[in-house]
Amino acid sequence: MTAAAHKLARLIYTMLTKGEEYTDQGQDYHERHYRERVLQALAQRAAKLGMKMVPAEQPA
Repeated sequence: MTAAAHKLARLIYTMLTKGEEYTDQGQDYHERHYRERVLQALAQRAAKLGMKMVPAEQPA
C-alpha cells in the first residue's frame, strides 16, 4: 500500500511540476521492463559464479 501511494505521489508531483499529462504505457511495456530486469539480475548472478549466460536457440 505504501509503494502504491509513493508511486501515485511521484506521478502527481511530476504532473504538477512539469505540466505533463499521465500516459499509461500499457501492460506490454511493464512486462518487457520486468523481463529486462530479471535477465540483468540473472546475468550478474551468473558472473558472480564465474558463468556466462547464453541465449537459447529459438524453435522453428
